[in-house]
Amino acid sequence: MSHTTPMVSFNHRVETRVSMPADTLTRVFSALADPTRRDMVARLAEGDATVNQLAQPYRMSLQAVYKHLKVLEEAGVVSRPPGPQPRLVRLETEVFDEMDAWIERYRRRAEERFRRLDTLLATMDDKKKKKGNGHEQDR
Repeated sequence: MSHTTPMVSFNHRVETRVSMPADTLTRVFSALADPTRRDMVARLAEGDATVNQLAQPYRMSLQAVYKHLKVLEEAGVVSRPPGPQPRLVRLETEVFDEMDAWIERYRRRAEERFRRLDTLLATMDDKKKKKGNGHEQDR
């Protein structure tokens, strides 16, 4: 099953929608945008659970819980092995490794920018101090 995410572009006041393949990160972040699904993931981080166990704290139908699980499954966040009921829902950790790598890459870039800014500000501060000391000697 191919997943697509609509992309909206504007050109001279004309809105167009172009379908583009949804990558894993897009599906995962989209799946985790819902607080109920994030809670399910948090609970599954403690251990595998049946759908009925997952459904217990929520005020929704079992069918609604299955819909949430389907979104998480399609994103690769959870899996349910084939077989008779009750089947355990498992958290798939590999997808979190991919998210971690993506987040880490941008965190490192941001940290490098801040280090450069700190260096620049320190240089400017040093110049200001030297300039200030020079003026005091002229007086």
